[in-house]
Amino acid sequence: MERNLIRKSKVWSPEKIEDIQEKAELGRYRIRGQATKRFDLPSFDDLVFTPAGLSRVALEGYREKCETKVVIGEGRVKRPLVLDTPIMVAGMSFGAINANAKQALGIAATRCGISTCTGDGGMHPIERESSEKLVYQLLPSRYGLNPYDLKKADAIEIVVSQGAKPGTGGTLLGQKVSEEVANMRDLPVGVDQRSPCRHPDWMGPDDLGVKIEQIREATDYEVPIFIKVGAGRVYDDTKLAAKAGADAIVIDGMEGGTAASPEIQLDHTGIPTVAAVVEATDALYEIGMKDEIKLIIGGGISNGADAAKAIALGADVVYIGSAFLIALNCNKAIYVEDYQALGTEPSACHHCHTGKCPVGIATQDPELMKRLDPLEAADRVMNYINSITMEIQIFARSCGKSKVHDLDPTDLRSLTLNSSLITGVPLVGMGGRRSYYSKYDHATDLKEILSKI
Repeated sequence: MERNLIRKSKVWSPEKIEDIQEKAELGRYRIRGQATKRFDLPSFDDLVFTPAGLSRVALEGYREKCETKVVIGEGRVKRPLVLDTPIMVAGMSFGAINANAKQALGIAATRCGISTCTGDGGMHPIERESSEKLVYQLLPSRYGLNPYDLKKADAIEIVVSQGAKPGTGGTLLGQKVSEEVANMRDLPVGVDQRSPCRHPDWMGPDDLGVKIEQIREATDYEVPIFIKVGAGRVYDDTKLAAKAGADAIVIDGMEGGTAASPEIQLDHTGIPTVAAVVEATDALYEIGMKDEIKLIIGGGISNGADAAKAIALGADVVYIGSAFLIALNCNKAIYVEDYQALGTEPSACHHCHTGKCPVGIATQDPELMKRLDPLEAADRVMNYINSITMEIQIFARSCGKSKVHDLDPTDLRSLTLNSSLITGVPLVGMGGRRSYYSKYDHATDLKEILSKI
């Protein structure tokens, strides 16, 4: 008797079939929140630290200090931004998340001596009240733009694009445009909002230099100015941002999260964070400004290992967004029936765009918002920040460094040939062969490298 074998196509996987059929019903691209779902991206997990042994002395964690402080804008502005640890809360708008979440993040950041960021849509009063150090985002949409709020900020961030959707404007669906959100953004209640993809008053890097000067005058040269770019043409963009006069450059890798984005763009635009930090660092070194301009890296940073590796590759600060939402309770296994009503489950939810967040974070629904207690949530975020800081210090001390910013690429080894080619960090096991390996740069033919190993 002939056997009927069930063989699933590698080309037409169940996921691709479901995607086609969903679009056939919708008549448009799919929208979702969170970050890329791809599993094949190079990441910081492809690198490992090389701790001290005989050739270098490790530091004792319980009696030898390890400095974590970062100063942005020192010698460039009147009031530099001082961070007690190299972590910042990334921009998440009031609208994408609610006032309770903003308050919790602000309280936690203040306790830990770091900054929060307004995101799109303006400065919510409770965020300014809760955050001792607050970065004000200036985006193409100009939603909520208030010159008086601009002057209240501790830093200004000009957003060119973000890692989750570079080259595309933001989206806030009508179900999250509450009366309060609408008033702040000068929009009609309950109507979908689509942000423009570029600023209306400048078209290129030369114009950006003029815009930066205007903002400096408006803020009396008090606070540092950042330029944020989604990781794409990182090498050139970093140089242009430096030329325009930025005090810090934010590069947001493709693993960055969002409240709402075309799903296909999340998986197929931008470059991974581990590659972005290397390109940005190389660009700043080439123009001789690595020590003058701070480099802030975001996109999928989830623990102290990610942060420490980013710093070793050249970052001064890491931007964290999605992980802080998870610390607030995002995707926690509570209110499971509400996850199921959305057609998902805890740990797999990406329905931030619907306004029906089961744990009360990415929603403007008053009843759902009651599920997030700001003070309890602030405790969780504070604990998470402190944990990451301690983890970064563990790696620095184990490599014999008394400052986390003394970590450098020589403290790392690559586990894969791909990660080695991307970062320039030698493969594990190269040992004494490193002298000839170091002659090869990122663009060297792969076959030529393999022939030498």
